[in-house]
Amino acid sequence: MEASYSSSPSSSLIVSFFSLAVLATCTALFWFWTKFKSRKLPPGPVAVPIIGSFVWLTSSILKLEPVMKQLRRKYGPIMTIRLGFRTLIFVSSNTLMHEILVRKGAAFADRPPATAATRVITTNQHTITSGRYGPLWRVLRRNLVAEILHPARVESFREARLWVLTHLVQKLRSESDANGSVEAMEHFRFAMFSLLLFMCCGERLEEKAAREIETAQRAYIRNFVNLNVFVIFPRLGKWVFPNMWKEVIQVRRGQVEALLPLIKAREHSKRLQMISSSDHGAGRKCFKDAYIDSLLALEIPVDGGVRKLTYDEMVSLCSEFLNAGSDSTATALEWVMANVVKNKEVQAKLVKEIDEVVGEGGSGGTPRRRRRFVEEEELKKMPYLRAVVMEGLRRHPPLSYVLPHAVTEEVEINDGYVIPKGTTLNFSVASVATDEKIWKDPLEFKPERFMGANEEEAVDITGSKEIKMMPFGAGRRICPGLGLAMLHLEWFVANLVREFEWKTKKGEEVDLTERVEFTTIMENPLNVVLLPRNNNSKKDYC
Repeated sequence: MEASYSSSPSSSLIVSFFSLAVLATCTALFWFWTKFKSRKLPPGPVAVPIIGSFVWLTSSILKLEPVMKQLRRKYGPIMTIRLGFRTLIFVSSNTLMHEILVRKGAAFADRPPATAATRVITTNQHTITSGRYGPLWRVLRRNLVAEILHPARVESFREARLWVLTHLVQKLRSESDANGSVEAMEHFRFAMFSLLLFMCCGERLEEKAAREIETAQRAYIRNFVNLNVFVIFPRLGKWVFPNMWKEVIQVRRGQVEALLPLIKAREHSKRLQMISSSDHGAGRKCFKDAYIDSLLALEIPVDGGVRKLTYDEMVSLCSEFLNAGSDSTATALEWVMANVVKNKEVQAKLVKEIDEVVGEGGSGGTPRRRRRFVEEEELKKMPYLRAVVMEGLRRHPPLSYVLPHAVTEEVEINDGYVIPKGTTLNFSVASVATDEKIWKDPLEFKPERFMGANEEEAVDITGSKEIKMMPFGAGRRICPGLGLAMLHLEWFVANLVREFEWKTKKGEEVDLTERVEFTTIMENPLNVVLLPRNNNSKKDYC
């Protein structure tokens, strides 16, 4: 009887496995307890050892914002969520954002360690948006600001902006004439992409070639939300999600195949000293200050010395430049124009202001022929135009959250909470934009809030003094392209409103429902009827 009671090898294995599981759980509990017992973390949902707070997010890990709204109502403007052994803090208070991003910005200017997917797409975080806070990031950002975003450099691309606007207006007019209405976003997106592509490679590519490059870039944008699953298992993701990993490799291959030939061609041209004034007017407009040129010349710090960028790193930087500068601007442009269509009085005020500055009498009251396009210098005389763009960015920021930040040292904030070193922080742009404590009637589209004696007029879009809105982020990681984006938005809005009367189809209304992808887009894209405000022929385009 006793002999028959002895355990079998399989039962011993089960007992051993169970014991190990219990030991692992106890170890995890002890680790969490010792790590956080003396720290006052922001509140949040209960964290299960190993799994973390993942159970709170499983229903919509790819649609985060609805869950976050529920959690904010329960836990307040700052809360802690754990994914495995990673601690994430979400902030929706504008005062806390200013304290963290601006006043204590140096400690919070880092990025989290890259996931497996991010390492592939960014060449191990060798881009400005993904780069860790340090010498490499400073060199990359300084190069972009000095070589492309400096006012003198931006001015050198004025002709490119005219070229893109001309083609955009022609495309809109052509489709409107053919179909009776236009789905504007695809035209906005390709126009912004063409402009950024020109600034990147210094050439006017044929439309077919430009669209092939855009297709490769959009493959990443289409998969961006899905790639967030790699946050759950940063290092094991390619084994946990093998099909998604294949898509990452395919997206990267497409980027390399699209952009590497442009980089090598530009390098070859420089080597042969082909960039000269003789290129002008030959159908290929070349500039010595194209972004690729700056990357070819750039030296980055490494191991106490410097080295040139690799081709892979240049592909990542060009891809970043094209995506960050085109998709977000096109999205913002669609939202602004959607509200211009929805609010007829806004469109009427815009037309009146533009005509007063650029109309039949011209600037300063000097009679002259009606110009085709608003000039960039005239934008400064159009405060209502700027107010419309600002209100569009407030009401519909292109990104619901700024890119995640990481803290480089343990920091205590004013509410008494302690942010542990290495914690990832996420800041809700959308929640600030709709905060009734900051904005009166926040869901209404009211450009007048940025004009006259209104207390909201003095809003600092950089957030350096106070954060009331931050469509471009804030602090040390603020988007370096803020000035360029505002120029593009104001100039394109002014000219599109001057060129056409924008209306919905009879019986239809503009639907402002949002959907989160790479940016926060319109669930139902803007579809409009365009009525030309004058009958200038094609030859009249600037």
